[in-house]
Amino acid sequence: MKKHSFGLMALCVIASAAAIRVGAQTPATPTVDQILDKYLAASGGRAAFEKLTSVTAKGTIDVPDVGLSGTVTLLQKAPGMASTTIEIPGAGNQRDGTDGVTAWDQSSEMGVREKMGLELAEAKRAAVFPRELKLKSMYDKLALRGTDKIGTRDAFVIDATPAEGSAVRYYFDTESGLLVRQSFTRQSPQGPIDVEVTFSDFKDIDGIKRPMTITQKTSQFTAIIKLTDVKHNAPIDDAVFKKPGL
Repeated sequence: MKKHSFGLMALCVIASAAAIRVGAQTPATPTVDQILDKYLAASGGRAAFEKLTSVTAKGTIDVPDVGLSGTVTLLQKAPGMASTTIEIPGAGNQRDGTDGVTAWDQSSEMGVREKMGLELAEAKRAAVFPRELKLKSMYDKLALRGTDKIGTRDAFVIDATPAEGSAVRYYFDTESGLLVRQSFTRQSPQGPIDVEVTFSDFKDIDGIKRPMTITQKTSQFTAIIKLTDVKHNAPIDDAVFKKPGL
């Protein structure tokens, strides 16, 4: 009887010890601030981003659904100017941009169109530079939704609700801390479009981690951008971001 009691007691002690070990190995769920702070540190750190005035990125773009390929140029300049130029042989050129006040797009077929309302608000928000320093102030509300899988890796999911427009969902790799995906609803002349953008193939450039592959998926198409040349702080004339014709 004594042996039996001792055996039960030993099992209880072992079980308790195992529970303690498991509990010690299970990390507490981080706060939104902790996730964003880790993202900033993993991407290069505050000091590195505070030195940035602009980024110039060039590469290729492929739209496999329709068999089209071309080149892309992405420009951003502090505090909120951005421009994208896409050139696809046989399909014309497309540009869009904002100077921080006016936002616009231009295509070979439709000419120049100024963005208004929610489209304008979205364009100005997307152009905030550098985003890594300003995510916390860009939205009225930031809430941790939980975790999700991006491929085989876990990611913390944060819903960011702006003053105008729909929420943006950000996915941060739980291990590296890097932003690996974002999803949102974009306003367009054809109506709202759901967009998913995945970031991969990160490369260290001047101490800052940059995704060299950007995959954008919508219900209409999938576009794969592969950057080949990224430069920081190269001079960019503000006129590049102005609405054409002004």
